Amino acid sequence: MMKKITALSVQKNNPNRVNIYLDGEFAFGLARITAAWLKQGQELSEEKIAALLSEDSRERAYQQAMLFLSYRARSEKEIAQNLRKHEFAEGVIETTLQRLRGAGLANDTEFAQAWVENRNTFRPRSKRALALELRQKGLDDEAIQTSISNVDEEALAYAAGIKRATRFKDREWVEFRKKMSEFLARRGFSYSVVAPVVSRIWNETRPEQHYEDEEMT
Repeated sequence: MMKKITALSVQKNNPNRVNIYLDGEFAFGLARITAAWLKQGQELSEEKIAALLSEDSRERAYQQAMLFLSYRARSEKEIAQNLRKHEFAEGVIETTLQRLRGAGLANDTEFAQAWVENRNTFRPRSKRALALELRQKGLDDEAIQTSISNVDEEALAYAAGIKRATRFKDREWVEFRKKMSEFLARRGFSYSVVAPVVSRIWNETRPEQHYEDEEMT
């Protein structure tokens, strides 16, 4: 059964969408790019209507993904979760991910590398902690290992600790070591990394109270 388009009107609250009226009644809304070839008086079959709605769903999903990506880079798992939250079908989600990959906007390997670089700059943490974060974001082991392979844990522990050192400037050695060690441990660093870094930071910030870690002598 054919239905005739009797009116098309741009939505007041969203100029990127168009209301479609069939046989004198509102039928559905479409993205302007999807509705671009429609015109008043055109007749649509049930199959054509279904195809338009399917295309519109894919376009809406892509636009939602682009909005989600506008805030920061995302892993494919994060993008898929966001689209599910907006109730898009799994087939539409996979099509959207394929489209994003083709445009270079979804790449888990690049995302993992960028995530590690950002963490190293602003919130240094251990390889183990970085791997856990990336695994939670849905990245596979290969992407994770590639991104953390060149991480220098001692340098990162030092970077994190030296920023924190001012908070402990009035502490004696025993309490300083305890507080700094606990802080670095929360960032995922092991004792073998933490011990020499804590001593180094103490010695650099208090040269007059030089301390040499007994286990390092």
